Amino acid sequence: MPVNGGIERTSTVVIGTGLSGLAVASELQRRGVDAIVVDGLDLLGAGNPANTSSLQRCDAADAATLRERNEILRHLRNYAASHNLDVRGSVRALQLDRLMADGAGAGTACLAGTSGSDYAMAPSQGWAVRTPGGILYADHLVLTRCAHSQLRRMLVELGVAVGQNLMAAMHALGMYLVGVGELITPTPKEVLRQAKVVGQAISAKVHPEGLPSLLGGRLALPA
Repeated sequence: MPVNGGIERTSTVVIGTGLSGLAVASELQRRGVDAIVVDGLDLLGAGNPANTSSLQRCDAADAATLRERNEILRHLRNYAASHNLDVRGSVRALQLDRLMADGAGAGTACLAGTSGSDYAMAPSQGWAVRTPGGILYADHLVLTRCAHSQLRRMLVELGVAVGQNLMAAMHALGMYLVGVGELITPTPKEVLRQAKVVGQAISAKVHPEGLPSLLGGRLALPA
């Protein structure tokens, strides 16, 4: 959507401009779902970047996997360029805020520091992603490359009760993961599988009536 005083509205914000972010953004585009892709986020504040540096990387000692990852990334970047995906590699997400309808159920967005004139742009529930240039409002949020322990802490800080099923708690809030594993970062093929699953889940909410066919043609990736 056009910028309105630093405020934008989209269906989905994808945080991460690497393989995982481009994979899910491409899948969403093919399914007719608007998305904005921005750079990473420090979930735990300054000095505590959200990443998987403490986990074993799937390509740490595997040259073949690294070549496969780079080849897939090249295809995804070409697809993003040719289909005008909204990828903002120079824009970093600074903060996430969860939007909640008011107690009366009237759908008023509650977000500290947001003026009343901005409420018309905000969804009644969903997410506000703060960037240096303003706020991105979205119904859905996709995170890439962050550890499950960081996600649990972030959800608790947002006031979300997290039990045994982390994924169920996240999906109920319109939050999804792509490119994230429990103890090891996923292989490139697993990232693509996750992107497809998340794309289907978000598309089913955005287009409950279904689409006659995928948009944007087939994304040709190495077998």
